[in-house]
Amino acid sequence: MKTAIITGASKGIGAVIASRLNELGYNLVLNYRSSTSCMEELISNFSNKDTENIIVQCDISVYDDAKKLIDSAFKEFGSVDVLINNAGITKDNLLPLMTEEEFDKVIDTNLKGTFNCCRHIAKRMLKQKHGRIINVSSVVGLAGNAGQVNYSASKAGVIGMTKSMARELGKKNILVNAIAPGFIQTEMTDKIPDNIKAEMMKNIPLQRLGQPSDIADAVEFLISDKASYITGQVLSVNGGFYM
Repeated sequence: MKTAIITGASKGIGAVIASRLNELGYNLVLNYRSSTSCMEELISNFSNKDTENIIVQCDISVYDDAKKLIDSAFKEFGSVDVLINNAGITKDNLLPLMTEEEFDKVIDTNLKGTFNCCRHIAKRMLKQKHGRIINVSSVVGLAGNAGQVNYSASKAGVIGMTKSMARELGKKNILVNAIAPGFIQTEMTDKIPDNIKAEMMKNIPLQRLGQPSDIADAVEFLISDKASYITGQVLSVNGGFYM
């Protein structure tokens, strides 16, 4: 039975990815920072009861906390086949108003957090000579977005990191790819006023928001045998918003 680590797994896209991998028969190491009740509810609703799951509460932006996450996974299961770096935050503001704290917190979680987890798992995956790493980026890491200088920079950095890691780790059969979601229907987008959503739709050829399941579909493909010759790529799932 294969094992996967998912960061930011308590809700939103991360929770749907976790449910999908449970359906696929993966043992799961689920990371979250604060939403304990959401995590417990997620696991209780898993359809496949024959897998093992552990939860690790930690802040992956902290180097030693990320090490704790990776170490816990290998201690429990002996090996890890998949790492999905999904944890991310936003602190939007226009550039002239953005504080240093707003910039640093987003970079620390989205970019440094991804580095921390990849750094701590790299030696172990190199030793076992296989692995898949999926880094969740964003369409704004490709296109940019007003009011999101910090978020755009962090997600563009994730893409650059993905490509560099793919070059370093490929010789040991470790595939590293990124997924760049567009506007996905989550708690975050549910808070957007309808008039702003209507404006967003004008720029999406498919005329609808994506669903978290669309991202889970992309993950399922990239960790499957059908993607065994794909590495260093960015799979955009955005309804045509950015081409």
